[in-house]
Formats: sequence, structure tokens, C-alpha cells
Amino acid sequence: MPLYRDDAIVLRTHKLGEADRIITLLTREHGKVRAVGRGVRRTSSRFGARLEPFMAVDVQLHTGRNLDSVTQVETLGAYAGQISADYGMYTAGAAMLEAADRLVAAEHEPAVQQYWLLAGGLRALAGRAHAPGLVLDSYLLRALSVAGWAPSFADCARCGEPGPHHAFAVAQGGAVCLRCRPPGSPSPAPETFTLLAALLAGDWEVADAADRRHRSEAAGLVAAYSQFYLERTLRSLRMIEREA
Repeated sequence: MPLYRDDAIVLRTHKLGEADRIITLLTREHGKVRAVGRGVRRTSSRFGARLEPFMAVDVQLHTGRNLDSVTQVETLGAYAGQISADYGMYTAGAAMLEAADRLVAAEHEPAVQQYWLLAGGLRALAGRAHAPGLVLDSYLLRALSVAGWAPSFADCARCGEPGPHHAFAVAQGGAVCLRCRPPGSPSPAPETFTLLAALLAGDWEVADAADRRHRSEAAGLVAAYSQFYLERTLRSLRMIEREA
């Protein structure tokens, strides 16, 4: 049976039997892959620690009938220990992995942009480049955009009228004008819209300088937007530790 090799990020694991695990990977070239890591739960396993969530690895896989099998693995980014040691980083990272798992639904279908977004997000998280909540929100906005649900934070998401606007409607796709605004739509602060646009564009100078109040408001909107378009609640978001 054929072997193949790819860069991958470990999304999640499940126990299988007494010593094995089913590993769900997001790979660079082959999309989402589920594979068996045989014997990885034994203390004598050569690569068990490399197949934990958050790890970036170079993995060789053996094609199977239902599940592939991991035959070799080398570490590319040892993020698991750094992220798991901090509660805020861990919960943000867990939400990123869960979102990636949902966004790349089909197995063995290339999702190169989603792979690179997640790889960059985990690298930034582990390196403490920015506040964990900001890294998470930026990742979610970009990943949803790649999936086809790009929000608008300036022009009206429904009719295209140039902004800035003062209302946000999740179902409409972001900022909306007075004519398109559904009843009960929230009216975020202008600074919150600025922060959201910066997170989507990767303008970290603006994002890092944002006030905590606007970070909190933006986080609530990103969470609502993400869960609406993913059509399922991200369980990890309930554990997120936000700045007071």
C-alpha cells in the first residue's frame, strides 16, 4: 500500500483500544486526515508526545482502507507544551483547533489556506506575540473569510453602501446601514469596528493598542459570527478566558 508524507497539525485525538489513538490531522497538501497512531499511549512510544493537539509535525502515513496509519513523525513546531501551560492560551488554542476541524469538513480534500492560517495562529499563540484573545479572533475572522464568509466592517454587508456604519448584523454579514439594519441589531463602538477590521487584515499595531472594552465587544461579535456561519456552537468558546 502507498505511503505519503506531509506537514500537519494535530487537531484532536481519541483513544483506540489499550495503546492506540486515532489522530485527526490538518495537513498541508491532503486536507484533513484521520489516522491510527499505534502504541502511542505506551510510555515507550517513540513518537507519542509528537502526536498531541497543537503539535506541528512532518508525518509519514500509510494508506489504509478506512483509516491511515502513522509510520513516522518529526516535530516541526512543539507548541503543545507552551500552549497547554497557560489557561488563556490553551482555551484560545482549543477553539482554533475546533474551528479548523469544523471548517475543513471533508477528508483528503486540500485546504492549503486553512492549514497555513492555523499554523500561523498557533505559532503566534505559542510565541506570545499578541494577547490570546486577539490571536483567536483574528484567526476566526480570517478562517471564515477563506471559507467564503468574509465579514464587512465598513461598507454595508447587504447593499454595499459605503460606511462607516453603526450597526452589526450577524446574519447579514457584518456592518449594515440604517436601511438594512434588522430590528435589535447591536451598535458597536466605532473603535470596535476599527479593531475588527484590523484583526481581519492582520494590522497588529492597531489591534494590540485596542482598549480592553473594545476587545471584549469585538470578541462577542466574533463569537456570534463564527457560531452562526459554522451552524454549530464551538464548545471551546465557553471556556475562553477574556481580559476583564
